[in-house]
Amino acid sequence: MRVQDTTPDLVERVRSAFEAANRRDLDAVISFFAPDSVFEGRGVPATHEGRVAIRSMIEEWFGAYEELVFKLDDVSDLGSGVVFAAVLQEGVPAGSAGHGHLWQREGWVFLWERGLIARLATSHSDIDEARAAAQALAESRG
Repeated sequence: MRVQDTTPDLVERVRSAFEAANRRDLDAVISFFAPDSVFEGRGVPATHEGRVAIRSMIEEWFGAYEELVFKLDDVSDLGSGVVFAAVLQEGVPAGSAGHGHLWQREGWVFLWERGLIARLATSHSDIDEARAAAQALAESRG
């Protein structure tokens, strides 16, 4: 009898998390994070620890936009629980009456443990730098 592989497809998990974010389904988004996860970004404060803090930050982030869409340019499983994603965010700021469309392209580095996001770093605006950081993390864990 063959044993079924229970290792989650991390690229598919990232895609599912972004689909939930694009629906603004915060319960689904936060379910991808481990209870003690860390989200590192550019906001103040730059580091958010735990689901409650991360959810609050995401609510604030989404609240700043009338429209906000995340597009994945590239998602790569680098091994050892590390996933790199090139992410394009397109949005219309709240209160802009539909004027002032903004976009931002970033590299996001995910560290997955037991099928959940343990750490997410989004502070890399240089995609090549972010990819190199993700590769170095995967190598250090492998």
